[in-house]
Amino acid sequence: MSRYAVWIIAAALTGVAFVIGAKVGAARYRELGRVAKDVWNDPGVQKVRVAAYRKIEKAADRAAKKM
Repeated sequence: MSRYAVWIIAAALTGVAFVIGAKVGAARYRELGRVAKDVWNDPGVQKVRVAAYRKIEKAADRAAKKM
């Protein structure tokens, strides 16, 4: 087999591996996105998030009054 044929086969295999890897990676990325959205919208997390926002607003108001 000539050198050129080996390089062409290697390039083709690399391209196929890239496409397969990209599809698998995209599926995993979507799965992680769904999990993150579920966690963000969890009622317990929402409660903590709202409490944190309130504390931040109070602290910002106190800091603004000191200026």
